[in-house]
Amino acid sequence: MDFTPILENYQLYLKGLWITLQLVSLSLVIGLGMAVPLAILRTSSNPLVNAPVWSFTYFFRGTPLLVQMFLLYYGLGQMQFMIELSQQLDFLKDAYWYALVAFTLNTAAYTTEIIRGAIEGTDYGEVEAARACGMSRFQTYTRVILPSAFRRALPAYSNEVIFMLHGSAIASVITIIDLTGAARIIASRYYNPFEAFIAVGAVYFCITFTLIGGFKLLERHWFAHLRPREEVKAKGRTKDKAQQVI
Repeated sequence: MDFTPILENYQLYLKGLWITLQLVSLSLVIGLGMAVPLAILRTSSNPLVNAPVWSFTYFFRGTPLLVQMFLLYYGLGQMQFMIELSQQLDFLKDAYWYALVAFTLNTAAYTTEIIRGAIEGTDYGEVEAARACGMSRFQTYTRVILPSAFRRALPAYSNEVIFMLHGSAIASVITIIDLTGAARIIASRYYNPFEAFIAVGAVYFCITFTLIGGFKLLERHWFAHLRPREEVKAKGRTKDKAQQVI
């Protein structure tokens, strides 16, 4: 195998990497911002509040991400009002924004259900303790329920982040030059699909395990109170000795 074309066109891969990181990070941040209030609404016993959120999550979790992206890019783009609107707003002609909306709505649906399950798994004693301290409903959510739910949701949410990273590879089918799109260009230009996609696979591999390492550190920090007391004390003594040496 010859990786010379890959090295000669590394700038194309860097551009694809930047687009991939943009799509994934923006969709995750916006999706998480949408998911928190939707998860709270999803736990409501009122069907008028619960049902619309359930319908949203049911649709986006029940259909493939590729189909959702096609519906937005090809379906929505063919509607008359979108054609007229795109003549006034040039960014609507860019496939990037359709992919971003599709990724955001998809991850928001999955994250909503992850957080909803974590909220419903909150120990009722924690809620009772908050009420006994005189906290309002808003304070109970912001100080007790949501922080506790985020800790429990973190392992499942880390999987969602990884799935979103891997799912972003389909963005290239609507002309976006992400990592996979860069590999397709190199493969078609130099007829070396093995080298082109092996290089991209290695990049995805590195990003994935960087994310896994980051989530493990975050879990270790958030779940420090569950570790044996002796381990926490030993870590504190080691830190104190290091400061004394400095």
